[in-house]
Amino acid sequence: MTASTARKRLKASILYSEPARMLIFFLIFAIIVLAGPAWLTTVPEWLKFPVAEKVGNSLNWFARDATLGGVAVQQWTRGLASFFDMVIHGTVVVLADGLFTGRGLNVSQSVPPLSWLAIGGALTFIGYRFGGRNLAITNAIGISFLVFFGLWQNAMVTLSSVLLSVTIAIMLGLALGIWSFRSANVENITRGVMNVMQTVPIFSYLVPTLLLFGYGPSAALVATVIYALPPMVHNTVLALKSVPSEISECGRMMGCKPRQLLWKVQLPAALAKLAVGMNQAIMMTLNMVIIASMIGAGGLGFNVLTALRKLDIGKGLEAGMGIVALAIILDRTSQAVAQRAAHGKQRTPGQIPLWKLLIGWLIVSTVLALVFKSLQSWPEAWEISTAIFWNSAVTWVNRELFDTLEGFRNFALLSVMRPFSAFLANAPWTLVICVVAALAYFLSGLRLALYCSFLALIIVVTGYWGPAMNSVYLITISVTLAVFTGFPIGFWLSSRLRFREPANFILDTMQTLPTLVYLLPAVMLFRIGDVSAVIAVTLYALAPAIRYGMVGMSQVPQARLEAAAIAGCTRWQTLIWVRLPSALPTLLIGVNQTIMMAFSMLIIAALVGTKDLGQEVLIALNRSQVGEGIVAGLCVACIALIADGILKAAAAKASIHHRKETAS
Repeated sequence: MTASTARKRLKASILYSEPARMLIFFLIFAIIVLAGPAWLTTVPEWLKFPVAEKVGNSLNWFARDATLGGVAVQQWTRGLASFFDMVIHGTVVVLADGLFTGRGLNVSQSVPPLSWLAIGGALTFIGYRFGGRNLAITNAIGISFLVFFGLWQNAMVTLSSVLLSVTIAIMLGLALGIWSFRSANVENITRGVMNVMQTVPIFSYLVPTLLLFGYGPSAALVATVIYALPPMVHNTVLALKSVPSEISECGRMMGCKPRQLLWKVQLPAALAKLAVGMNQAIMMTLNMVIIASMIGAGGLGFNVLTALRKLDIGKGLEAGMGIVALAIILDRTSQAVAQRAAHGKQRTPGQIPLWKLLIGWLIVSTVLALVFKSLQSWPEAWEISTAIFWNSAVTWVNRELFDTLEGFRNFALLSVMRPFSAFLANAPWTLVICVVAALAYFLSGLRLALYCSFLALIIVVTGYWGPAMNSVYLITISVTLAVFTGFPIGFWLSSRLRFREPANFILDTMQTLPTLVYLLPAVMLFRIGDVSAVIAVTLYALAPAIRYGMVGMSQVPQARLEAAAIAGCTRWQTLIWVRLPSALPTLLIGVNQTIMMAFSMLIIAALVGTKDLGQEVLIALNRSQVGEGIVAGLCVACIALIADGILKAAAAKASIHHRKETAS
């Protein structure tokens, strides 16, 4: 074969390759769109349907006119809300408020709640029994922070909501997960529903719960349970599927009935992985407490929300760190309990049963608290605070660095963000859907292309295409900043083992910080607007980018690195041609997780004045527009599901390519 023949064949293979054909098709379609009728460029009114109005009317009819057993559905839900209110009130009485007698100015506390010494000591004992000295010290430090900073009572209100929400979410999640595990058809349905639920913004859950359950702690409880349910369902199914078949077969050979096999064999064997779902449910519940405070939940979330409204960054950070302290205590303790149960560890001979130890401690600590009032409730005069320091620091930064910050803000807004926003806003909707479909087809075929096109058309039909493009613009910039900042940090940490443990602790802390806390410094430094929203979303989405960057580089086969070193590759060449291709599947999953985190934060960022789908949901919540809130939330879910499908397909394709290269 001559050189000219080889060149001709190479050109022909490039020209007739699938990417080339797709590019030619796109160019032809773009010419048709730009030269064709206006409805191909701008979404026409005849293509929009009053979906939000129909959904709102249907839900209002269901709540107010539909009956169950001759009683209106809303009466059933309000009755259930009254029951939840009683349970919540009872828990708050025990942990935070106590009992009061009298009325008006003559109200006095007749029975105090459990003291901080009693609850704190009990959590410390539990930590020591299940996790050893380190966990006991961790719990004691977290409790001391809550007590000394005057956050104890509000923390107990939050703990009451968390305990009830997590308990209900775990029970419902286990039930749905077990049902899905036993039936493939049910699993297909629950997987799809839970995937949508995970991508629907937090505020969207508040709109229908307010309609059905009214304003108050019970509505917050229901919204929190719904928000925390998906990870428990997913992890229950995965945990039960991961039980080795030998264990299940052994149970059947011993004569176990299906119920005995489940409760005495499969669930205990899956307990370690079930703990992952429990931990995620706890974390999502704690992330929801601030949002739930907007509809009467109270607690530490109300502290953060109040601080945001007053722009008091110091108090907001302290309350946010209080939620982090509570999250760490619950997270580490639940992990330790689950791990001990999974390994079947029993108490050592002569060791006092934990329940006896706790009862004894509660009696002793209660007596001590009655004698020494400071052990019951920490005196306000003894409380410490760093709020003045943080507020002074922000004031100094605004005074001394105002010109620099304002210059950065104007440059980012006028030179980068506004042009990109205008580009997406003016892009023909048909071309955008065409690009999405073509990318999906290239990565996974016709099925994914039709799936993504259908989700995009839902946004078009509902009339939220403009706000959706604003959401895409904010998410794209935020995720790009998070990835290009987080991946290099993760790469650097991957080769430094001594920094991994501190880095993981910091990343865990970042992921447990409540979302509103990220808004405080951004707003204080850059005022309200898109710049503050992007900074807050980027900071919140940074943790998974760093974590997956670290994990991806750590999983590169050592043999490939040694081969690169033998071939004389420089560190830069090794990174570009060896490390990045090997880590690409993991990095793409990291991008996917970063996008999901960014979406969950984007709705919170609507509080600072963005003009996207998050703002539409927030407006609907403030105006009690049920249909608009749900439909706008579903549009957010559509965008997130499109991104999720495309990135998972890209990760799968990269993984297949990597395995072929490794095999060759």
